[in-house]
Amino acid sequence: MTETKSISSPLKRITVLDALRGFALLGVVLIHMLQNFGIYSIPSDQSEPLFPALDEAIQWIGRNIIMGRFINIFAFLFGLSFFIQMDSAAKKGIDFRKRFVWRMFILLVIGVIAHSFYSLEILSVYAVFGLLMIPLYKIKNWVLVLLACLLLIGTPRIIQATISNSEYSEQVDVTAGNDPEQEENVAPEYIANPSFLNSAEYHYSERFQGKLNYQFGLIGRGYVTFALFLLGLVVGRIRFFESVDNNKKRNDFLLLGFTSGVLIVNWIQSILPEVNTRQLFNPEENYISQTLLTVQALDDIGLVLFSGALTMGFIIIYQTEIVGKYLDVLSPYGRMGLTNYLMQGLIGSFLFSMWAFGPTFSGWNPTKLFLLGIVIYVAQIIFSKFWLKHFLYGPLEWLWRSATYLKQQPFRKRKARK
Repeated sequence: MTETKSISSPLKRITVLDALRGFALLGVVLIHMLQNFGIYSIPSDQSEPLFPALDEAIQWIGRNIIMGRFINIFAFLFGLSFFIQMDSAAKKGIDFRKRFVWRMFILLVIGVIAHSFYSLEILSVYAVFGLLMIPLYKIKNWVLVLLACLLLIGTPRIIQATISNSEYSEQVDVTAGNDPEQEENVAPEYIANPSFLNSAEYHYSERFQGKLNYQFGLIGRGYVTFALFLLGLVVGRIRFFESVDNNKKRNDFLLLGFTSGVLIVNWIQSILPEVNTRQLFNPEENYISQTLLTVQALDDIGLVLFSGALTMGFIIIYQTEIVGKYLDVLSPYGRMGLTNYLMQGLIGSFLFSMWAFGPTFSGWNPTKLFLLGIVIYVAQIIFSKFWLKHFLYGPLEWLWRSATYLKQQPFRKRKARK
């Protein structure tokens, strides 16, 4: 067998994974709407909240139910998909590693292009971590789990904090002579002269550094993502989803375990002193205490456990006859995960950028934004179902596959002969 063989022909799919990916993207679009997709615009008119209490409830849901939890599921499924691709190729006698490197490079390019529209995109980060997965593919499960645990407890953060604290004790105040008030009065170019090019330049020159800090600085969001990649690989190896329909008691037990874990973490956090974790964004200006490191590690662990509970809860409900058939509508959406994720970002860019409709939508209150997010999501569900009636893959999924093999892949579905 040669490496040029393609494994891109449609295989038998585990539909719950597609539906779960679609479910994860619901949370992604809703939290991004509440965050204005990370795009700052000056509203032309701030809409008055009709129901302030409802706005507060929506904000609470965003912070405590959605943020960081649904995107965790998306990351976990990426690691699982990595195993499925490598395993499918191995069964056909294909060494897919070199092809996967090229596949991640293409994803990186897609992510960099998406970054010009909005800086919250995570595809470029996934591409880098995808490359790191290759040398770890054959590492034993217990080593991968251990590595994931070290990442989740914040080992890189502890190392960075130790270095930062050492530098903090020796730092000299270099802010004298600056005039913050004068700097604040100077509007960025993308605000003063709104255009897509000015906005893209700002995303690359200013927001990109912020993304690196968020992913690989003391906040360390990227390390949580990589831990989930590793756990997805392990779950793929043990064939968890291939037998998920036949182990309903195991599913119930896991849901109970994850939920209990969330409650325990919340209890531990409640007895710890309150700290401001935003200090981690500027370690050079703050001394990072052990309590702060502990609270942030518990936050990360709690988010992952919450994501596990959401995942198992969704699977259990999906398996029920009454509700499962309705949740299956999310399967086409999940099969087009790349297309729908980028479509969300493109729509968000138009809604909130100063060069488009940002002055209007940035003034909307949380309830309106939340409802608009649901409308966008439902419209994407309808589009995905319609599209996959006529095509084998989503448009970007097909493009990614074709670029991966440097050959045009089958696209349209063949009509059955009568």
